[in-house]
Amino acid sequence: MWVFSASGCRWLGAGGSLAVAVGGWFAGTLPVRGGWGLWERHGTAPAVAGALLAYLGLTLLVAAWWRYGVLLGREARAGAAPGRDAGGGPSGDRAAGGRDARGGVLATLVCWTVPLLLAPPLYSADVYSYVAQGAMVLEGHDVYGAGPSVLGPGDLGAEAAASVGGHWTDTPAPYGPAFLLLAAAVVKLTGGAVVPAVLGMRLIALGALALAVWAVRGLGGGPGGRAGALWLAVLNPLFLIHVVGGTHNDGLMTALVLGGVLLATRGRWVLGSVLVGLAVMVKSPAAVALLFIGVVVARRAGGGARALAKGLVLPGAVAGAVAAGATLLAGTGFGWLRTQSVAGSIHTALSVTSDLGLGLGLLLADDPDPVKDAVQKLGLAAALVLIAVLAWRSWRGLLDPVLGLGLSLVALVALSPMVQPWYLLWGTAVVASVAWYGRAGQVLAVLSAALVYETAPSGRTPWYGFAAAALVAALGLLRARREPWRAGAAEDAEPVRAGR
Repeated sequence: MWVFSASGCRWLGAGGSLAVAVGGWFAGTLPVRGGWGLWERHGTAPAVAGALLAYLGLTLLVAAWWRYGVLLGREARAGAAPGRDAGGGPSGDRAAGGRDARGGVLATLVCWTVPLLLAPPLYSADVYSYVAQGAMVLEGHDVYGAGPSVLGPGDLGAEAAASVGGHWTDTPAPYGPAFLLLAAAVVKLTGGAVVPAVLGMRLIALGALALAVWAVRGLGGGPGGRAGALWLAVLNPLFLIHVVGGTHNDGLMTALVLGGVLLATRGRWVLGSVLVGLAVMVKSPAAVALLFIGVVVARRAGGGARALAKGLVLPGAVAGAVAAGATLLAGTGFGWLRTQSVAGSIHTALSVTSDLGLGLGLLLADDPDPVKDAVQKLGLAAALVLIAVLAWRSWRGLLDPVLGLGLSLVALVALSPMVQPWYLLWGTAVVASVAWYGRAGQVLAVLSAALVYETAPSGRTPWYGFAAAALVAALGLLRARREPWRAGAAEDAEPVRAGR
């Protein structure tokens, strides 16, 4: 059937994306005020109808994306066994479907992205915090000492501050000065008005998308090629919904990391470290990339103790200089060093360590917070150990350093005290860039398809979102067990990169 072809998937996904956007006009994260008559709240019945339409569109988008990946997988298998398809028969028409998908992935990305461009914020109110924090910088407030609630009615960004979600109203910014400079520039150019300011932040997200596409294509995708890497990294509904629709700055951080790693693998590690330094000045978890750039540098320099010392010190020194320069340029001070843990004080149900710590605290103590805090710290310690092991294996030539970075970011997210669905993109995009068609890529694809359901278009996290996510994850992992993607694809990528 046509709908199962690459072209059919493209238009089915575009229809799903359009339904998400239209539903968002009635059920998205609409501003409390300042919607200019465009992004306005319409009451309960339209909101419910809009949410249902958005969920339907999201399901169509996920289905189209998954089918598109199946077509790309056929091409990857055909490449591994020329002349045969996955079932052992002639590749013929089935491989042709994969070639059609491979050739049209960028066109598909455009078709799925365009409907979201003018939509109100979707699935999160974080963009209002970005705008408000940019306004705080311009108004001279200490963005690392107070939250958006300090903005008065006559201040720039006051309308955005009114739409910031609940506990975030009084939370200091956990973001670096480079991102706050971008947010301040958007507020200055738009006068802080909600609609143009949000669209300005979305332009930054689109720039991040373009940078990610360039970097993923440059890294090559490993077995299965660039098209499959783009499929998992940026055609991913989790990326489109939360980076383009929700304008999360995680997209910018991830894109800068990808760009920095690409430059490092091409021998331009200084410029690569500059990009990663800028990524750290968006969100601090990007610092993990410096360790693996160091591994790349050390291996290029011969792999001895002196080379290892060079790799461990120099990329961090370059990124540190970038961080200091960005901080001085922004004039916000070094308060970002003390606000990196503020998000951990907010409980999110996706954090395994927070849930476990809270449960143990309620069972073992009158005050659960100390127990919860201890478990969260143990989780971070475990993540650091895993990262160290992956870096060591990469240095010894047992693992592709880029794949090691991707797996490290996944481990960091899994064991963090605060986890949001879009955090999965940190590691997913990196893994996709070198080993999309392997065991890790398959699991990350399943989790991506599941986590898009966890958050409602309004930004709330209702129980049925968790139920839908759990159902999709269970079905996807069961299918992955029965039909695993080509074993060894992730490992096959390593000798290629080790020789660069």
